[in-house]
Amino acid sequence: MTPPRLLTIAGSDSGGGAGIQADLKTFAAHGAYGMSVITALTAQNTREVRAVHEVPPEMVAAQIDAVLEDIGVDAIKIGMLASAGIVRAVADRLGFHLKGKQVPIVLDPVMIAKSGDRLLRADAIAPFVKTLLPLATLVTPNIPELNALTGLAVRSEEERLFAARILAAIGPAVLVKGGHAEGEEIVDLLTAGGFGKEAHRFVHPRLHTPSTHGTGCTLSSAIAARLGAGEELPRAVAGAIDYLAGALAAAYPLGAGDGHGPVNHLFELRPVPARAREEDT
Repeated sequence: MTPPRLLTIAGSDSGGGAGIQADLKTFAAHGAYGMSVITALTAQNTREVRAVHEVPPEMVAAQIDAVLEDIGVDAIKIGMLASAGIVRAVADRLGFHLKGKQVPIVLDPVMIAKSGDRLLRADAIAPFVKTLLPLATLVTPNIPELNALTGLAVRSEEERLFAARILAAIGPAVLVKGGHAEGEEIVDLLTAGGFGKEAHRFVHPRLHTPSTHGTGCTLSSAIAARLGAGEELPRAVAGAIDYLAGALAAAYPLGAGDGHGPVNHLFELRPVPARAREEDT
């Protein structure tokens, strides 16, 4: 049987913890076939983003065309888009290829890196909301991203849900990630269909670890993988949260130690013993 075909449209992380690299690892961990459209090259590690080179919008469009005209897709994850031109190119090509098709699209509004570096220009937010949100099945903002997308300053759980329903009224379901809130428990909120609709609360303990680089990319990719395999949205979100918790718990230290290391995307695979690695070399 052909595994689910999953496409990630995102930036490349040279450190391997986030972006395209995290997405493809997550797809593989879910037994799917991963494909990629690179929107930007970044020079980054666990500490910082040193440089960003945006891919021309026409090249982004060409990558999408090449994949969707031949291989096809069962679900799409969208991450870092960098500029308004890239946002419009992605919306245009997906609108063209997916018209009339029920392909799940998980939109992760990657705006600021874990290091604090901006990954989406301010002038790209308006076209992001206007052109991409209506195409998405699910959008997965954290609290700062929710503030930027709605123009609100939310803190409490009730305020987060109110803002999420504003976005949901545009079209997509909304999963507000609660990792930026204080407390020993993280509450993620899922709502669809705007005001008056049911909301799902996903409550899980906070794991205290410095290995949090790429958690948003990993979560959204895991949701896309599960949707591409046919799961319903609430179940896909719950399963993706459990997967991320396992990847966080199994993370190992990388880098100099004063940055944010990656999660262990392939934690369920059996590692090669250290002695065998030494003998192979």
